[in-house]
Amino acid sequence: MNYYGSKDMADSWRTVRKNTLQVAEDIPEEKYAFRAAPDTMSVAEILAHLAATPHWAIQCHFIEKKSAVAMEDFGKWMGEIGAASKTLTTKAAIIDALKINGETVAAGIEAMTDAQLGEKVGLPMGDKTRFEMLLGLKEHEMHHRAQLFLIERMVGIVPHLTRAREAAQAARS
Repeated sequence: MNYYGSKDMADSWRTVRKNTLQVAEDIPEEKYAFRAAPDTMSVAEILAHLAATPHWAIQCHFIEKKSAVAMEDFGKWMGEIGAASKTLTTKAAIIDALKINGETVAAGIEAMTDAQLGEKVGLPMGDKTRFEMLLGLKEHEMHHRAQLFLIERMVGIVPHLTRAREAAQAARS
């Protein structure tokens, strides 16, 4: 029995993306050029990257339904992701892409059966299930969102999850 199915995974993905959207909305557009260090992505670049990154999962799992992925597939998808992220040059465009691509992924996951989530996909570095690959997409987003939380602190913004926790604590006092 699978205790964490497609509905659970889709709900979890929606929560992660909702939190990323909140960060994108909380940071003023004039801070989108901010870089934590010279050789790092700017706020806009991180958010555009997150908006475009689901492309590979959409292609792999929902459109092409690949049973094996070659390095050439990843190379093609990464090129498409890079090109798409470069077109996201305003806060409004980034937020729209985060919403659209996020919901496309959630709906695709939600439509999968447990059997489909359990299917093995052949990869150059060893097989993974679709479940593992989609979980990796969510983990990738959470990694970058943690970077954005730190950047929020650096530009003087208290992250929304901290604000919510502090408000709940104050209400209990």
